Amino acid sequence: MGKINMVRVILGGLLAGLVINISESVLNLVVIADAMELALRQLNIPPAAGRTLAIFVVFAFLLGIVTVWLYAAIRPRFGPGPKTAVLAGLLVWLLAYLWPTLGDGLMGLFDPGLLVFVAVWGLFEIVIAALAGGWLYKEG
Repeated sequence: MGKINMVRVILGGLLAGLVINISESVLNLVVIADAMELALRQLNIPPAAGRTLAIFVVFAFLLGIVTVWLYAAIRPRFGPGPKTAVLAGLLVWLLAYLWPTLGDGLMGLFDPGLLVFVAVWGLFEIVIAALAGGWLYKEG
């Protein structure tokens, strides 16, 4: 088993993070903007802005790096390629997308239909991000 190429993890992770950030921007600023604004207003929560948005952007890049790191870590067992990238993306989706969304749903914070839509969107988002980042990752 070779060592993980951390330079490629970071490069691939930044690409994956870019995919996540673009997808989240489209989702939140266009696709569900009105529904989210209404939901936040009902909860008396101001919309994310400024520093909060900056933190979301940074964490999306970190999530991309973690996703590519996971791909690199499981690659020796499952082999290089898209199937392994999809597997890494699915695991990240379960832990970083589905689990928190399930919590929001169980606490009744948001409309269940909105949560299902966001979870499915996130599934495609993270799988595409993992494929992009995995494509850039090379060992050695």
